Amino acid sequence: MRIFIRIRSDNKPVPFNYQPILTGAIHKWIGVNELHDKTSMYSFSWLDGGNKKGDHLIFEKETNFDFSSYDNNLLKKVIAGIQLDPTINYGLEVSEVVITKTPLFRDKEIFHVSSPVLVKRREQDKEIHFTYDQVETDHLLTETLKTKLRRAGLDDNNVHVAFDREYPGAKTKMVYYKNIGNKTSICPVIIEGSKEQIAFAWNVGVGNSTGIGFGALK
Repeated sequence: MRIFIRIRSDNKPVPFNYQPILTGAIHKWIGVNELHDKTSMYSFSWLDGGNKKGDHLIFEKETNFDFSSYDNNLLKKVIAGIQLDPTINYGLEVSEVVITKTPLFRDKEIFHVSSPVLVKRREQDKEIHFTYDQVETDHLLTETLKTKLRRAGLDDNNVHVAFDREYPGAKTKMVYYKNIGNKTSICPVIIEGSKEQIAFAWNVGVGNSTGIGFGALK
């Protein structure tokens, strides 16, 4: 399931790399004890819009983002947390939450992304980042989704994730999270599998670090 979160803005400058701020608010709403040492079974988009002003963004009057999870209880925790404290930071405050049901999918879907996709692996004490233009990335995307499916107790057979390399607007983007650079991909993904597997992916996202704002699907 997914929730659409509308945010009121008082037009204060928001840091360009605001992901830790949004992540911190989500952790506050969920409760950090629920997240310790767990694979993220949720995803969230970046804030919509915003005008760049120096090293900051200005969101005039309002903005929004989506939060999705396979676990409906987690969504309930987020909603309850927002009701207790709707503030985020930098003059941003939740003004409305709208619940959206998971759509009915076919056995093959193409999804645009609402946050860049990060694919990484540790090799010989070094973290390697993979992008859409590397064929091996598809295997890694599939591997990560299979791991999450198994953790949720779902069938992981015959599911496959791949970047849509025919998309003309595909590009890489360096994203800094707490001053650490992450080489990411902004490119649609093609997911094949059962309707349940694809719905699961739509909710939890693709790739690594979905819990800090990477790999959310539209």
